[in-house]
Amino acid sequence: MKYGIVAFPSKKLQDLANAYRKRYDPHYALITPHMTIKGVFEANDQEIEEVAKAIQKVTTKHDPFELSVSKVGTFAPITNTIFFKVVPNDALLALYKDLNHDFFGDEPEYAFVPHITIAQKLSSGEHDDIIGQLKMVGVDHTETIDRLHLLYQLEDGSWTVYETFRLDEDN
Repeated sequence: MKYGIVAFPSKKLQDLANAYRKRYDPHYALITPHMTIKGVFEANDQEIEEVAKAIQKVTTKHDPFELSVSKVGTFAPITNTIFFKVVPNDALLALYKDLNHDFFGDEPEYAFVPHITIAQKLSSGEHDDIIGQLKMVGVDHTETIDRLHLLYQLEDGSWTVYETFRLDEDN
């Protein structure tokens, strides 16, 4: 089965992301707006129990972190994906490192660019048409993330929560 680890932003930021995702993201109905902390990996029923225990161990070592979204970005020309750029901070980067290096699944294929996707799988023309206007509208939002979610993929391609982990505030 496929799994991933994400942080869900507040409803306010999800609603803002969904205003764009409804129109520009074919995965809109499959998953709630999120920031991926650990990309897709596979595990069987026995392995996922070990993964959950390991995530619990990691989250007790980390405080809640600030999620600050300051602008709209794009991965073009690599992919025509548009996103809310999350400002990296030490707490987020340390958490990412603990959940991706010497942890279950493969090492990340790409450098960590914390973001919340708002548009993807666009044609070059679509991308070029909307990136300028989205950058002008911009975004400015800050909140505290105090939990992570281990998700799994259902047969229809949608994602649902397997387990939620609180980041430990008593470090």
